[in-house]
Amino acid sequence: MIERHRTTGMALVVSHPVCKARFVPATGPAKTMRSRVQAGMNFLPLALVLWLSLTVASAVACEAMRFTEIPIVRMSASPAKDAVRLAYPQSRFSTDGRTLTLDGQHWLDWGEVRSVVPEEMLETPTVAEQFRYIYPLEFDLRQREEAFFDPGRIRNHGFFSTLYFAEEASSRRSLVSVRHEGLGNASFQVTSRNNVSCQLAAALAALADMKQDFSPFFREVGGGFFWRKVSGTDRLSPHSFGIAIDLNPRLGGYWLWSGARPGKVGRYDNHIPEAIVRTMESFGFIWGGKWHHYDGMHFEYRPEIIIHARMMKP
Repeated sequence: MIERHRTTGMALVVSHPVCKARFVPATGPAKTMRSRVQAGMNFLPLALVLWLSLTVASAVACEAMRFTEIPIVRMSASPAKDAVRLAYPQSRFSTDGRTLTLDGQHWLDWGEVRSVVPEEMLETPTVAEQFRYIYPLEFDLRQREEAFFDPGRIRNHGFFSTLYFAEEASSRRSLVSVRHEGLGNASFQVTSRNNVSCQLAAALAALADMKQDFSPFFREVGGGFFWRKVSGTDRLSPHSFGIAIDLNPRLGGYWLWSGARPGKVGRYDNHIPEAIVRTMESFGFIWGGKWHHYDGMHFEYRPEIIIHARMMKP
C-alpha cells in the first residue's frame, strides 16, 4: 500500500520497525486509522491505546522541508550560529554566544576556528570548526581537489551526542525503516529524531517522482544505521546516530579503497547522478562526493551545513 506525503503529494512508504506507520494526510487514510484506534479502545489496555494514538499523531505530523528553498533569516553576526538555529529550532545560545544547548540540558562551548593542522581539527574539532569549509551547493567537484577540503566531515562529538544519542541503545530505539517502492527494495534504518526519517522519505519520494531509473543506485545499498567508529579512528560514525545512508558502494566509491593517503587523495570518478545529489541536498543531506576524502555512496543529514552554505554565497 502506498500513501501520499502531505507536503509533496508524492508516493512513499515509511515503516516503523514495530507499528508499520506511514506518513499520511490528515484526512482519508489517516482519519480512518484514527477511527480504528478509537473503535478499539474498549478492547485494548489503556497503555496500548495511548501508544497507538501517539503513533498516529506522529505519523501525520511529518512536515518535510526543502532547506535549499526555505527563507534565510539572519539573527546575528555569525552565519554558522544562525544556521544551527534554523536547522534545529530547539537550540539556544547563551547571551554572549559562547555556549549553546541542543537539548535544553547540556551546554557546549562554541569555540573558535583554530590555527591547527587539518588532522587535529578532524580528530578534536570545536563546534565552530564544523563550519570551517563551506559546502559547495553547485555540482562541481573541482573544489574537492584541495587537500582536506571536507565540508561536513568535521564533527564535534559533543554536538552530535547531545543533538542525537550518547549510547547505542537509545539510538536503536529511535530507528525507523524508510524505503520507496519506486526505487526498488532498498530500505534504510534512520532515526526519527530531528525529523530525519521524514526528510529522507520525502527525498526518496521526490527521486521516484522524477521517472528516471535510479534503481541501480538503490540496489545492494550500504545501508543506514550502524553503531560503529569511522574506519581507522576513534570517532563515532554519523551512521551511529542514524543520520546517514550509503547507496550502492560499487557506484559510490570511497577514498580509502583507492589506496590514497590522507590529504593526498587524487581524482574522483563520480557515478552518482547530479539529480540524486541535488535532491538529497534539498532535503538536508550533504554528499560525501564533494569531500577531498571522497565517500561517494554517503549522504548525511546536516541541514545546518546546507543553510550555512546558502548564507555564505556572495
